[in-house]
Amino acid sequence: MTPQAKNNYFLSQPHQPFFILGITNAIIMMLLFALHYKGIFSLQTESLNFHVYSLIFMVFTNLFTGFLFTTFPRFTQASTINKKYYTNVFYYNAIGSLVFLAGLFLSHIVMLGGMAILFLSQIFIVAKLQNIYKTGITSDKQDSFWILTAGYFGLLGHLLFIEVELNKYMNLNVELLNIAVNISFYMYLIFLAFVVAQRMVPFFSHSYAQKNPNFIKIIFILFILKSVFSSLDFKVAEIIVDILLGAYLLVEFLRWKLPVFNSPAILWVLHLALFWLPTAFFLSAISLSAELFLDTSFFFLNVHLLAIGFLTTVLIGFGTRVTMGHSGQPPHADKFATYIFLFIQVVVILRALYSVNIAFEWGANFLFDISFTAWLVLFLVWAGRYGKVLLFGSKI
Repeated sequence: MTPQAKNNYFLSQPHQPFFILGITNAIIMMLLFALHYKGIFSLQTESLNFHVYSLIFMVFTNLFTGFLFTTFPRFTQASTINKKYYTNVFYYNAIGSLVFLAGLFLSHIVMLGGMAILFLSQIFIVAKLQNIYKTGITSDKQDSFWILTAGYFGLLGHLLFIEVELNKYMNLNVELLNIAVNISFYMYLIFLAFVVAQRMVPFFSHSYAQKNPNFIKIIFILFILKSVFSSLDFKVAEIIVDILLGAYLLVEFLRWKLPVFNSPAILWVLHLALFWLPTAFFLSAISLSAELFLDTSFFFLNVHLLAIGFLTTVLIGFGTRVTMGHSGQPPHADKFATYIFLFIQVVVILRALYSVNIAFEWGANFLFDISFTAWLVLFLVWAGRYGKVLLFGSKI
């Protein structure tokens, strides 16, 4: 393969550049957050704002965009996305990431400029999905509708994060951060991943169980309630919603009779991710109850169980499958890939232990260093394994 051919390959399919950018940002942004959190240097925004915003809109949004720009046209039986369109979106995301990164150290205004570029890019992403939704000829657009709905919540959450930063100039005493975080996390990130997973995992598993026609609607309503109660810090109501979500999701997933214990690794990792969803909500109810009765804080344990246990597992699983399948190789997970899937669960446990350490004042704050290092190792190893496939189409 010539150098020119290698350069062209990187942009030849929509998932490749977005996966590379998302993985790169996962490494850079987590490293910066950890160093900032430990007081090594200061940034132009608070650590929570930076951590949540960068992971949602610079890491997971890129990974989702790569996946949806590849699969969404198939969902709706529409034409594939024009190469010029998706490459322009990629360039906007890359430039926005660089400007945001520079602004973190140089100027708050520059950082806001990076956020504005990323927001504009996200508008183009949702607009393209909207166009595909309208022009697709499939008769069943229910899943596509909910994916698009999550995309619009993502735009709303992104706009609220920008408003949070703008308020620093306008001296407005309006508390928007909790609302921005909860809309962006639950109504955009987790709901979007849930809709995609509940469609693709049964399909890959050859599960033909009839789904409840109101399944997604019910989950959507419960997610709205979860977002509202979490924003208001109304823990009792949030605990009730967590239990309802966990119970309903678990009953529905079990009814699908997925071959959880009798499937290859490339498939069981998706089953594992799916069952992390109800597990995370049950554990969220337990941790929030403990916070109420013990008057302590589990330091975002519930959020990280979803973000790493469910979201990261499902995206690494889907990402590995798409990367292999669209490079002309069997979507197979060898022993090395299987170890990567298992290592994600180690990352979950380590981050959970750090939260428990905070809650019970163990003094084992070194768990923070171990957990964020494990995150970096996860994405570095995955990139080392599959980056050459995404960049050059190399065979594994």
